Amino acid sequence: MRRFLRHPVRLVPLGFLAVILLGTGVLMLPWADSEHRYTPFVTALFTATSAVSVTGMAVNDTPTYWNNFGLVTITVLTQVGGLGILTGAALVILAVSRQLGLRNRLLVQAETAEYGIADVRWLLLRIAATVFTTEALMTAVIAGRLWLAFDYPPGHALWSAVFHSVQAFNNGGFTLYPNGLLAFSRDPWIMLPLALGAIVGGLGFPAIFEAVREWRRPRGWAVATKLTIWGSAVLLAVGFGYLLVAEWTNPRTIGSFDAAGKVLASFSQIALSRTGGFDVIGVGRLTEESYPMLIATMFIGGGSASTAGGIKVSTFFLLGFVIWAELRGEPDVTVGRRRVAVASQRQALTVALLSVALVVAGTVGVIILVEQVRYYTVLFEVTSAFSTTGLTVGLTQRLPEAGQYLLTALMYIGRIGPLTLGSAIALNTRRRLYRYPEEQPIVG
Repeated sequence: MRRFLRHPVRLVPLGFLAVILLGTGVLMLPWADSEHRYTPFVTALFTATSAVSVTGMAVNDTPTYWNNFGLVTITVLTQVGGLGILTGAALVILAVSRQLGLRNRLLVQAETAEYGIADVRWLLLRIAATVFTTEALMTAVIAGRLWLAFDYPPGHALWSAVFHSVQAFNNGGFTLYPNGLLAFSRDPWIMLPLALGAIVGGLGFPAIFEAVREWRRPRGWAVATKLTIWGSAVLLAVGFGYLLVAEWTNPRTIGSFDAAGKVLASFSQIALSRTGGFDVIGVGRLTEESYPMLIATMFIGGGSASTAGGIKVSTFFLLGFVIWAELRGEPDVTVGRRRVAVASQRQALTVALLSVALVVAGTVGVIILVEQVRYYTVLFEVTSAFSTTGLTVGLTQRLPEAGQYLLTALMYIGRIGPLTLGSAIALNTRRRLYRYPEEQPIVG
């Protein structure tokens, strides 16, 4: 335990793994299946991993395979996975004992990317308030709309609103409808709360709190907050414009919609495609030109210390600044008149290269397991699993067990992060007291 507490980040993978195994055991019970059968291990493991990693992928039809107990279990696992295992545990401890020890403060730091242990209690309270207030507002709007406009019984409307609000804010992709959210793709009272909830949840708590605290002085934001906020805005704008143009005349998606419906459906889909995983316009019916943009946005993902997956927005744009500085021959990488530490540059490069390697390896593995499948379809599915997005073109349900285990591993690694996993595996971190002579090898 002392070795773990020297590097608390090592407990993050173990915490997620423990909850996944617990969820797998619960979902295997006959009480969770709609026909009261024992769920196969691989199905329960895949679903539990998908829920805890806030992915939303499924190897079966979620609303028909699971009964209410199973769906509630999936909802709880998604909420716990979105909050963070260690953060959720610390909230429970704080609620019960009214105090946090030094050990728990260090664990919360490791998972939320916060520095300093003096205000961890206040941090946890702000996180809880942000999560549950946002989800409550989303639930109220969606439940009212389902009740008044779609004639849902009040209890049914409330349950559907709670389920989808939790999934959206935590960037999960499970849904209670066999066709996803296609039936609501042109309803702003349903789609906008879900899209905005996914955007807020995908920004990350550090960025949200600083942006709210310093909203009058955006120039004074930390580099990470600037990269996350402005980078997310750029990705949303570019992705929205690209998808709208690519699908404008496609009769299988938004081609038959009016102009307002096309704009709403395209914005909702791109906002929920980065990490949310809801199918709004029929992902399996997109034109081939749309897939590269969706794959790219899924791979980039959301903000650090958020409910989103991917390599993270700050990582992607930081690498862009690194390339720009190198092309200009600048000795330092600067963002907003701030010099970026070399260690951060190395971490960004490590995360990006490890992620590319994992996606490529996963894609090759699935191609080997499945015959007669298009390469971009496999790449889309693997990227969706690794980035914990959850969008699917139908390939996941066709995979053999080996393929399902492969995607399960990718979802787990994608949630805890390649760099976190590497830090957890590393035995020791020490300072070297000497340096070797420097050379400049030929590059390119």
